[in-house]
Amino acid sequence: MKHRTFLNRISIKWRIFACLVIFAAVILGFLWIFQVSLLDTFYQNIKIKEIKSSAQEIQKKINESGGSGEEFHEALARISQQKLMCILVTDEMGYVIDSHEAVPNCIIHRMNTPMLIRAYLLTDQNGGSYLERSTTVQWKDGQIFREDPNQPETMIYTNIFYTKEGQVRFVLLNTALSPVNATVQTLRVQLIWITVIMVVLALLIAFFLSRRISLPIIKINRSAKALGSGNYQVTFDENGYQEISELARTLNYAARELSKVENLQRELIANISHDLRTPLTMITGYSEVMRDLPGENTPENVQVIIDEAKRLTTLVNDVLDISKLQSGTQTLNRTDFSLTESIRNILERYTKLVDYNISFLAPQDVWVYADELKISQVIYNLINNAITHTGPDKKVTITQTLLSGSPQRVRIEVTDTGEGLEEDQLQDIWERYYKVDKTHKRAQVGTGLGLSIVKTVLDLHGGASYGVNSTLGHGSTFWFELPAKEHSSD
Repeated sequence: MKHRTFLNRISIKWRIFACLVIFAAVILGFLWIFQVSLLDTFYQNIKIKEIKSSAQEIQKKINESGGSGEEFHEALARISQQKLMCILVTDEMGYVIDSHEAVPNCIIHRMNTPMLIRAYLLTDQNGGSYLERSTTVQWKDGQIFREDPNQPETMIYTNIFYTKEGQVRFVLLNTALSPVNATVQTLRVQLIWITVIMVVLALLIAFFLSRRISLPIIKINRSAKALGSGNYQVTFDENGYQEISELARTLNYAARELSKVENLQRELIANISHDLRTPLTMITGYSEVMRDLPGENTPENVQVIIDEAKRLTTLVNDVLDISKLQSGTQTLNRTDFSLTESIRNILERYTKLVDYNISFLAPQDVWVYADELKISQVIYNLINNAITHTGPDKKVTITQTLLSGSPQRVRIEVTDTGEGLEEDQLQDIWERYYKVDKTHKRAQVGTGLGLSIVKTVLDLHGGASYGVNSTLGHGSTFWFELPAKEHSSD
């Protein structure tokens, strides 16, 4: 646990630095292993592969030409010259059929007939092929013995092939192995210098890259701490590589939104403080008048107290509704109901309570499958919003339209004749706490939560859509759509 805690405290700058240094060290380690320690092994394996592939090529020529003739001789000469390899082709009795010497003092060309026969028998005993690596050697009594250990190493490969006619062809190949000790020593000295230079360069590059990569992250971390402390005016630097730039843009957007929410919350507190204070003052004032002055206990004064109490109830209910909806504790109770009839019932209550000209245009009854209570909240809030902002003619129009398509949808529009909205206000009006009119007019009391409640309820229904069309000076039309449901007349 302590080890992990220590690692977590290491900054990204030094982690990147350490990773780049370790990477450079691993590359240098592999370079030393392959260029020094394994150079001789690689070289010998390459020569073995080369001599065996030459034997296969000769076998192919034997199959094509029968192992004799001018064409066969020229093919073997070409192989010998290209690969600096001695080639000797005999039959099983040691009779030389073809010969090419490319290496001075070639061993296979110093072998006499008995030696060739013994070499053939040795190859036959080993399954038709035989490979020997050593210093300069000679065949003696069917065996290979070393003649001079100080001489360069040589490689002999023998193979037995058969022509199409069934004739035996005994192929002997001999190639010299160049000593690699001097090459290894030269490479070792070069690698020492390369290692020193690479280590210095790796440290410089690692430091530069780690600083360049970590610096934008450090800046964002510093700005994020300022944002977390409540400084919503902080700006994140969007320069740098793509991921950091995108992160900075996201955080700048988050800072702007947090700043906007904070401002809206301040406005909400100011609005609620004013809107609560006004009815409370009215209730207290009229109550004291009715208590202290004879003859003031009139129905009109009582009605004022009732109206102001209803205003208080509306304010409190708005705050509770939006809190419940956005907390996710509210669930939908969907049923089939007549949306048209529901709107008619709501308007009947409005005609008894307000002195406004509210008309409802519905050519037919439309049914929907939704939460009737919450859709009623949507309609109430849209009508209240229209009444608050409509023009001097106090006219509000509600229109129901059945849209064609599959499936069918019903569109409800609530239109007022007020001043309308500016273009930049059309998106903000759905936000929580937002009020277009920041002044505290008695005719425009409210928490600014009505349209946010509309948005949240319709979002809960999933298939619903909503919006606003408004022209400055010509009123606004708020609308929403729900999937319509077929319903029989009975």
